[in-house]
This record gives sequence, C-alpha cells and structure tokens, in this order.
Amino acid sequence: MLLEGKVVIVTGASRGIGRAIALECARHGAHVLINYWGRNDASYGRDAAATEVLNEIHAMRRRAILVEGDVADPVTGQKLVDSAIEEFGKVDVLAANAGICQFHAFLDLSPEMLERTTQVNLHGAFYVTQAVARQMKAQGHGGAIVATSSISALVGGGMQTHYTPTKAGVHSLMQSCAVALGPFGIRCNSVMPGTITTDLNKEDLASPEKLAYMKGRIPLGRLGDPQDVASVVVFLASDMARYVTGAALLVDGGLFVNLQ
Repeated sequence: MLLEGKVVIVTGASRGIGRAIALECARHGAHVLINYWGRNDASYGRDAAATEVLNEIHAMRRRAILVEGDVADPVTGQKLVDSAIEEFGKVDVLAANAGICQFHAFLDLSPEMLERTTQVNLHGAFYVTQAVARQMKAQGHGGAIVATSSISALVGGGMQTHYTPTKAGVHSLMQSCAVALGPFGIRCNSVMPGTITTDLNKEDLASPEKLAYMKGRIPLGRLGDPQDVASVVVFLASDMARYVTGAALLVDGGLFVNLQ
C-alpha cells in the first residue's frame, strides 16, 4: 500500500503501460484519474478500454474517474487537474505516460508524422507536468511526477527517428523539472522501458524470427510486461523514493548494457 490515500493522474491510461500504471497505483491504495484519447464507444459514450480500467479499479474499492483529452492540446493538462480537484480534492502524483510511436523509415517520413509525435510525446508531457506542478505548488505539500521516457532516449532506432528525440526530451524535461520544482517538494523522475509488449510494438514483434532475436538480446531472457514498468512507477511515486529526483531508471531486463 505504497500510495494509500494518494490521488494519481495517469495519462494514456486505457492501454499498455498506462493501463498497468493505473491499476498498480490502485492496488497500492491510490485513487486514480484515468486519462485517455480514442474512439468513443457507443454503449458507454466513452472509450471501452478506458471503461474496463475504470471498472477494474472500482472492483478494488478505489475511486476512479475517466477524463478524455488529447495531451497535445495545451488545455488538457488543466482539464485533468480541474477534474481531479473536483472529484478528489487534490493531486499527489502524475504519471505522464501518454505517447505514440508509429514505426517509419527516415527518408520519406512526413512532417505531419514528426509533428504529431512531438506534440503528443514531448509537448504533451510538458503541458500536463506544468499544470500538475502548479497545483502541487498551490497545495503546499509537494508531490511526485514520473514520466515515461524510453530506452530509445539513449540509443538510436532506424525506424524511430521521429520518436527517439521525443523520449530524450522527456528524460531531459524531468531532469530540468527536478531542479525547477525541487524547492516546492515536487520530485520528478522518469522510467525508461526497454522492449515491452504493448499495442505499440505488436506488429513489429509479430514474426517469430524478430521475437527470438529481441529475446536473445535481453540478459533476463524475456520481453518486458507493462506490469514491470508499473511497479517501478509506483516505487518512484511513493515515499520509498522520497530522496530520489532527477533520476531515470531503465526497466529493460538488461538490454541497454548488453553490448556483446
């Protein structure tokens, strides 16, 4: 129960790593604002995947709400904060997780794809972090911000030339925010997932050959699961990490250090 009674905002929380973060925070006692952006489901009037996360959290007897919004829109960050205050009365933790990655070759990559990836991954993290940090400062009791960067912040990817710079930017953003927000008791850290099985890389890992190759590069011998990342986010958001800020923690099964 590392987050008992805490209020957590999770962006991109309907699927993949974000979903796992939202559920793990609830398991550790938090109330959760589930942010998502996707097609509306006719039967619920909202995204079906997000509704599933909501129901799972309610089954744990934790409070949760859904707030739809595109983090690339500067107004969404404040919308999330306002919704959290209205429902829960405070914000203790932000998991800035929302991100996109469509694999594409460099030489014919369109300006539109570059701009959209940057807007969601980097600008979105900035806007939401800024809005939450303002609220945390006003509350006067600090807080924790954990952003989802990537191992791609540290290494290149031929089909990710539009993506890797945004994740390096998220890493750098958390370092700078740690300095800017430390005086207010706000800790800012990032996680750097390696190869985690999610919707983002499902097609890329579809072939048995590619899957075997990727597993062979990882010292622990398996691909990561969203839960592997979520557990680390909970740690960084909790008082267990009360003297940790400006850090970036690889969650990659040893992939980054395996040079041989």
